[in-house]
Amino acid sequence: MKTGTGTALVIALALGWIAWRKASRRFRLPCPAWLSWLVELDNPLARENRAERIIEHLSTVPGMAILDAGCGPGRLAIPLSVATGTCGEAVAMDVQEAMTAIVGRKALERGLQNIRLLSSPLRLGALKEEHFDRAVLVTVLGEIPDRESAMAELYRALKLGGLLSVTETVFEPHYQNLATVIRLAEAVGFRLRATFGNRLAYTVHFETSSAQPLAPADAAKPRA
Repeated sequence: MKTGTGTALVIALALGWIAWRKASRRFRLPCPAWLSWLVELDNPLARENRAERIIEHLSTVPGMAILDAGCGPGRLAIPLSVATGTCGEAVAMDVQEAMTAIVGRKALERGLQNIRLLSSPLRLGALKEEHFDRAVLVTVLGEIPDRESAMAELYRALKLGGLLSVTETVFEPHYQNLATVIRLAEAVGFRLRATFGNRLAYTVHFETSSAQPLAPADAAKPRA
């Protein structure tokens, strides 16, 4: 009986995931706050999506300003806050206020004073210009309606030589393949720096190479 129940649960979860993935191709469906516990789980098949791996690749030092765009319940924002130290800053940004509220509660429980909450979509003008040393975008790019403008805003918000880290896993319904991410990033001026992982999960790093991004409207134009 237990085996049958377990099998039925696995099938139900699989069917639900397939339905969510299909729906996500037509609609922008961010993970709801009541499923925040699911975001916290590590997939054993997606090593590059683990928080410690993503942070390890960032080479953070105390005093940095770091943005977690699409932070969800703070799986990255909380340890990034610790990594930047008391003289640094971690900004937890999410379109859902319920998600940033969860991050705020976690920060309060841990006594973290250097984390700032920002409930806003990632769009042009949402962030301070040339403010951040690092920005992370973890399995959220496909949820953003205007990905080109989002990339341009990340470029604008990073300091010269700043690093953007994008992580994607094929198990996510909004999965973006590596070629797509590189195209979107390079279109606004980012320069490819490094890639990590495999087809199941990868992290790609980009670096700002000039003070100003290309305008999103110019993304399709060839560059000299």
